[in-house]
Amino acid sequence: MEDLRSKKMATMPVKKLLISMSLPAIFSMLVQAVYNVVDSLYLGHFSKEALTAVSIVFPLQLLVGALGIGIGVGTGVYISKSLGEGRNDRANRAAQNGLFMVGIAIVIAIVLGLTIVKPFVYSYTEDQSVRDMGVSYLSTCMIFSFGMLIELSTSKILQATGNMRVPMFTQLIGAVVNIILDPFFIFGIGFFPRLGAKGAAIATVIGQMCAMAFSLSMLLFRKQDVKIFERGFRPSFKFMGRILRVGFPSMLIMALPSFTTIIVNVVLKRFGDDAITVLGVYFKLQSFIFMPVFGLTQGGMPILSYNYGAYYRDRFSETFRFMLTLALSFMAIGLILFQSIPQYLMQMFNDDPNLVAMGPRAMRFISISFLFAAGGISITTMMQSIGRGFTSLLITISRQVIIIPAAYVLALLSTPDNIWVWFAYPIAEIVTLSIFAPISMKVFKKEFNKRREVVRAMQGVREMSSPVGADPMAVPADAPKDENS
Repeated sequence: MEDLRSKKMATMPVKKLLISMSLPAIFSMLVQAVYNVVDSLYLGHFSKEALTAVSIVFPLQLLVGALGIGIGVGTGVYISKSLGEGRNDRANRAAQNGLFMVGIAIVIAIVLGLTIVKPFVYSYTEDQSVRDMGVSYLSTCMIFSFGMLIELSTSKILQATGNMRVPMFTQLIGAVVNIILDPFFIFGIGFFPRLGAKGAAIATVIGQMCAMAFSLSMLLFRKQDVKIFERGFRPSFKFMGRILRVGFPSMLIMALPSFTTIIVNVVLKRFGDDAITVLGVYFKLQSFIFMPVFGLTQGGMPILSYNYGAYYRDRFSETFRFMLTLALSFMAIGLILFQSIPQYLMQMFNDDPNLVAMGPRAMRFISISFLFAAGGISITTMMQSIGRGFTSLLITISRQVIIIPAAYVLALLSTPDNIWVWFAYPIAEIVTLSIFAPISMKVFKKEFNKRREVVRAMQGVREMSSPVGADPMAVPADAPKDENS
């Protein structure tokens, strides 16, 4: 029997539903933004070299998180769609296979942490103190990343059923623990040793482990819409393939920017370590703008997936429009801040004159991309929710592919005092949205037309009941389910 929590995605007014499901996710994403930035804030006051070190390793650190996000989103979409179709057994199997995939991701992260960290850091700087701090910070975060990966997956499973509060408290627990421990481990307060960058990493992984313990206990020991301890579990390549097909675009949303940043840092290296540091600080700050939008889409994706599975087209469209409006509003606020007070934002991290001179120009140029990014993120989310992972993947790849050559060409036109590389980011967002917005709308219409034919084949051509305001072609709760939909 379908739980009332997931049924609200078919009955509650759309705007109220999206806000109620998104607010906890937005809050947790803001907490995650604090999580991302707190190490850099503390380390920036510890030393300029420490700030440079975490800026160099940040892209590789995000790659590990991309594994967990991709698996979690793919699992969550599969669960939401299955619950919308009334297939609770399939939702349970999706959750089980998703957690199995997390185990594989943990092994990958440990291997990477033991092998590639030192050559990666050494390739970017000649400063030995920066090298030492970067290696100690990144290797610790990667080798002990199991807390983050398990927490990300379990939170996405709970979000897929409409449970947004537990993920919110999970993020809060991890961030609070990290914030409290950071100054003790970094600066050596009291009986704690003065560990600098390594201390920041230790505080981070302890916070992640505390968040994991809470989220996992809520999934295992509290009644939820999905059960992960069904007997007779076997890893299923079929289920894992479907999870990857939908979750891979989300994985790339984080992974490709990391790869792109790695390459852009190579381009910026010719202008000195400070240019790399400025870009690293920008990415930490922009997380306060982008993370709420990602929280909004996390709240919207299960609603979209559910109503696609149940064929409530009107509710699906209304959800997308409202989600896009809110995303544009968040990005507009960010644009105003980055254009008006960038020098103060830079000084929060370090007041080095060169950084304060270079940082505002970079922030003003890159933030031009914010409004266009809101459209791209919303469209990517819509494509994922209807199972069009490949279209979503193309949007993500195109954005990153454009950044790299644009950055290279702009670097040729730049001087150490007048760097134009930053403008590569708005160029990429504008071109990508211009190409894929009309394509995505056509894909949306095509998918819902196909869904309508599936409904007619299952039900026959007749009037079907639906919730108030929903599409008259909606599939009722007792309708037979299509295995291939």
